[in-house]
This record gives sequence, structure tokens and C-alpha cells, in this order.
Amino acid sequence: MHTIATLLADNDGWGHMDGWGGGWMWLWGSLMMFSWVAIIAGAVWLFTRNRDTTGGQVSGSRARDILDERYARGELTTEEYRERVDQLR
Repeated sequence: MHTIATLLADNDGWGHMDGWGGGWMWLWGSLMMFSWVAIIAGAVWLFTRNRDTTGGQVSGSRARDILDERYARGELTTEEYRERVDQLR
């Protein structure tokens, strides 16, 4: 007859890290690693998607604003202003 102590002490391969318990640990570790990779990749994507991709050049709308300001200050003639606006299009 088995006592409770002998049943609990019996190591039949179904313990904490044996058998199925140890076999499923790799899956949990893989999921955790995938989660961290996904979080880091998402953060990199968020930070890089808003960067200016024009190679340091002024974007079209900002260039138009600069032209408008220069024309308003009288630095450009009407002809120069219209010529440069046409070049931006």
C-alpha cells in the first residue's frame, strides 16, 4: 500500500521540469522572446516612420512657406516668386 508521502515522492517523469512540463518550457521561452522582438521592432518602426525621408532637404510645404515669407518681406519680385512656386510643383 502506498502512502501519500511515497506517492508525492515518486518521480515518474511528470514532475515540474520533467516530461511534459519541461517540454512546454521551450514554447513559453520562444513566445517571450518573440514578444520582446515584436515590441522592439514596433518601437523602432514608430520612431522611424515620422522621420523626414527627403535626405535633409526642405519638404515642399515648408519650401512654399519660406517663399511666401520672402515674398511678403519684399525679398522676391512677383516674377521670381511665381517662377519658384512653379519649380516646386
